[in-house]
Amino acid sequence: MDDIFGLESLFPEAVLAIGLAMVIGNGLAIYKNRRGERPKGVEGEFRPGRAWFLGAVGVLLTIWGAASVFS
Repeated sequence: MDDIFGLESLFPEAVLAIGLAMVIGNGLAIYKNRRGERPKGVEGEFRPGRAWFLGAVGVLLTIWGAASVFS
């Protein structure tokens, strides 16, 4: 079994972390938009297609990172 903090698993752990951040961040943006909330001081419109696309990319990165770290 590989050391969890070893350098050989650093890249898969980074992919897992980035994927989870994308899923959580875009999921929260979609949730808040549906509730009608907007961040203060932000101009522009919410793009739901972009949020769903980046959320899907985050899911793929999360699956890939988890499969690499835990296999």
